[in-house]
Amino acid sequence: MSNIYIGYHFTIEPKDSSDSEQAKQLGSEILIAQLGEKAFESFTETETGISAFVQKDLWDEMILNDIHILQSEEFKIDYTFEEIEQVNWNEEWEKNFEPIDVDGNCHVRAPFHPKTDAEFDIVIEPKMSFGTGHHETTHMMIQHLLEIDVTGLKTLDMGCGTAILAILAEMKGAQPIDAIDIDNWCYLNSIENAERNNCGHISVYEGDAALLKDKKYDLIIANINRNILLNDMQSYVDCLNPKGTLLLSGFYEEDIPFIDASCTEKGLTYVKKFQKNNWVSLKYVN
Repeated sequence: MSNIYIGYHFTIEPKDSSDSEQAKQLGSEILIAQLGEKAFESFTETETGISAFVQKDLWDEMILNDIHILQSEEFKIDYTFEEIEQVNWNEEWEKNFEPIDVDGNCHVRAPFHPKTDAEFDIVIEPKMSFGTGHHETTHMMIQHLLEIDVTGLKTLDMGCGTAILAILAEMKGAQPIDAIDIDNWCYLNSIENAERNNCGHISVYEGDAALLKDKKYDLIIANINRNILLNDMQSYVDCLNPKGTLLLSGFYEEDIPFIDASCTEKGLTYVKKFQKNNWVSLKYVN
């Protein structure tokens, strides 16, 4: 793996200044989501927007050509970029990473944050893939999990990232748990984080929905993005046990009609929605 990265530094300014902070946050989230579909693998928030990093070996000068928000009428986005050698990711994240607090019941923190008295205390080594773009969606998926009795449920964390949701599911009594991500770094980091949180019932796999053939689950957690969810929805439904639960996030409010149509036509029943800024998370049952 290359040690040389290209770092992009984006300044995000909403053209409508009536609610500039929330709008800037939304612009940052959308930009991170779109960059995440490219080869960018780390994001940090800055005072003026975000910084994003891609390995030089995976970079080309047209990498931003179809990042639609850069042509948005709602935001003015400028950027500079530079070549960076030997990025100290721990230092970057210690400067930028903030712990996630969900309703006082669950904290997701780095090792350098103090332990709290939250019922569920998850420690994640904040390396490259723990982008701030996951904050809204992770928060809502945790909210769903906190409300569900998952004891003994065979569980899938699809697109597991750093395995936060798989770890919480085990802490709440789910087992066995499969955690799957297509990204090699996420695969390795999920193994590390499961061990860090003393989880003994999580099996981590590198791959995509093709791994789900002949599998069956009581609970499926999929925090990815709209296009992948729609593409793989039939695979999720096929491996969901009767009366099973499907939790979805990684998309925006305007995507709900497409997600809902896909779920309902496959026999799932809508139960609940969480919304945080323009991000949403939906719960369905079989």
